[in-house]
Amino acid sequence: MQRYVQNLLNAYACKFASAISFTVILLLFCSGCAVAAAVCWGVGEPLKVEEIQVEPPKFSEIRVKVLCASLCHTDALYGKGFLIPLFPRVLGHEGVGVVESIGEGVRDLKEGDLVIPAYLGECQECENCMSGKTNLCLKYPLILNGLMPDGTSRMSINGQKLYHLFTCSTWSEYMVIDTNYVVKIDPSIDLSHASFLSCGFSTGFGSAWREANVEKGSSVAVIGLGAVGLGAIEGARMQGATKIIGVDKNEKKREKGQAFGMTDFINADEYFNRPISELIKDMTGGLGVDYCFECTGVGPLINEALLATKPGKGETFIVGAGTHQTVSIDFLPLLCGGTLKGSIFGGLQIKSHLPILLDKCKNKEFNLDELLTHQVMLEDINKAFQLLQQEDCLKVLINM
Repeated sequence: MQRYVQNLLNAYACKFASAISFTVILLLFCSGCAVAAAVCWGVGEPLKVEEIQVEPPKFSEIRVKVLCASLCHTDALYGKGFLIPLFPRVLGHEGVGVVESIGEGVRDLKEGDLVIPAYLGECQECENCMSGKTNLCLKYPLILNGLMPDGTSRMSINGQKLYHLFTCSTWSEYMVIDTNYVVKIDPSIDLSHASFLSCGFSTGFGSAWREANVEKGSSVAVIGLGAVGLGAIEGARMQGATKIIGVDKNEKKREKGQAFGMTDFINADEYFNRPISELIKDMTGGLGVDYCFECTGVGPLINEALLATKPGKGETFIVGAGTHQTVSIDFLPLLCGGTLKGSIFGGLQIKSHLPILLDKCKNKEFNLDELLTHQVMLEDINKAFQLLQQEDCLKVLINM
């Protein structure tokens, strides 16, 4: 065991050896881990960092020492009871960690591997996986009940069950996750970059690359320049779009958008009395754009995105998650041939497509340093939500 621990420290010394002491690593070999985690006890309540119990992995599962995580807009929504109010819950679905132990049946991962979680699986055999039309696998589906695929939890506090978020809970020092929902990554990838690629940035990039298949020379508009929106801009740029319009009410997003390939910027707050769709059409000779990506999750902006596209051939993609259960949509743009399509995880399949993004990250094709604006320790998790409200905040990294 000591030899394995030393090898682990040597392999990752440049990344995080200083953060993992020999004593901490010894804890990895116990049958159950008592660890710190950020627990949400109810709708809108501040998170409490408490000691929880994380069980050993079962069949097809791994237990992961989380090295760092990040805050995504979706985490905030789930803390407010989005979709299904399940509490108490350990939030967090973006992150990166090292495999501590493996359960029976695990063949493609070993202790010491570096992995990121995903909330969709890919069996490569079911009707959906084979169709090329969706990334929603039928065998390893999107899990919304806060439990593992077998219907149980691997976390508890004082004997009380804790709910997961999707397939994982990264705001914990350790997590258990089914191996069909993880991707092994190269240790040379920066840890913060790996965390951002586990959801937000990848979602936006995939929406332009996989969902829209943006054509060379086309025009694109992206509404909302958070990590998802900036990912969509990057995807459109790499696909060869020549006009990429970014829309946000935060003037500081102008520089960020330009760093990822944006050609034009609209500060929506400067034109509060005019619809965003009109502003976009003004920049495109009155026609609108070929592709529009709505990345805020704000219900009324879905219709604005639809109206901002070219009549008859424009394509609109809903990428951002929001709390609006219903929205009003203009009928005529759809009747005339326009397209309105939803997108989850940017249409990416974790085995077929996510490794391509990870290679681009490894080769420095993405300028992901632009995303990281703030860092906090796990014990200061509530500060992360406060930072998210600041104008200069983009992504908050949570160090364990």
